Amino acid sequence: MPLHMYFGTGDLLRCRFALSPLCETHEAVRTLRRRERHGYHLPWLRRRRDAAAGLDLRPLWLFMPQPGYTPDFLGRPPATPSPSFADELALMRGTDPALAREEMARSLAGTPGAAESALGQELMADPAAAVQRLADLTERAWHALLAPDWPRLRALLEADIAYRSRKLATGGLRALFADLHPDLVWAEGTLTLLHSHGDFFQEQRLSGQGVLLLPSVFAWPNAVSGFAEPWQPTVIYPARGIGGLWQTPQTPSDALVRLLGRHRSAILCALDEPASTTALADRHGLAPSSVSAHLSVLRDAGLLTSRRHGHQVLYERTALGIALAA
Repeated sequence: MPLHMYFGTGDLLRCRFALSPLCETHEAVRTLRRRERHGYHLPWLRRRRDAAAGLDLRPLWLFMPQPGYTPDFLGRPPATPSPSFADELALMRGTDPALAREEMARSLAGTPGAAESALGQELMADPAAAVQRLADLTERAWHALLAPDWPRLRALLEADIAYRSRKLATGGLRALFADLHPDLVWAEGTLTLLHSHGDFFQEQRLSGQGVLLLPSVFAWPNAVSGFAEPWQPTVIYPARGIGGLWQTPQTPSDALVRLLGRHRSAILCALDEPASTTALADRHGLAPSSVSAHLSVLRDAGLLTSRRHGHQVLYERTALGIALAA
């Protein structure tokens, strides 16, 4: 079912981006069971197979029907641009049990037999305990599945936000939404998600709240919304660059190695998308201080540019850097 989000004048001024390690954790858990998502993530799935096998994810999967509604308190829209996982988890643990019960019931109602199952009845019998149980499981999933790779994932998500922010600055909402996802259509002050994940409402008046945009590594091939009151209206969309996320960095040519050295040439070739010092250090197995020194040399030579995004500095190749890497 399509979901229509109606913008007022105030909403046009309150569109913002954020990252959410909590939402990404749940999208990663969802990806384990959805084969249509596996194509881009096979290297990650192979590396995390044993860790995933050690988790009993059935309580989370029970509330992740396909298609259907997932309780919003599991991945509440973040109030700040880049919260930590610990801060988001603390908010999840503080969910009002009455709200949790309402959202869990709505989710279970979409899957025949789920509410009558032993696990469904157990969780619904004590919503406060269910919130803590789901939070505990989410925390274990974060450490097992996402935390080891978070610097790489975060760098890609921040690079996506930097790209989208430039689109918004140069072309407004029309240019931003035209490039965000094929299922998102902007026309006459209305953003329409052609295929929403829940059918409990089809219209949403933003009432001055605007829309929160969350890039996701694991949401592909879908864009997701459906956040109802009391939550911030939110759209989760696939981030750019996931096709190369798990690939081994391009091997530089012998000629480039002789010119720049092994590490500088490798860093230059790896910058297909903007990246931070931390992400490059993680990708190449180098100390951040060493990567920082190499980046400074490459930037001073006119091969890279840098710009601040939030608390990080992102580096990307100049036209000369692109030509040299090729």
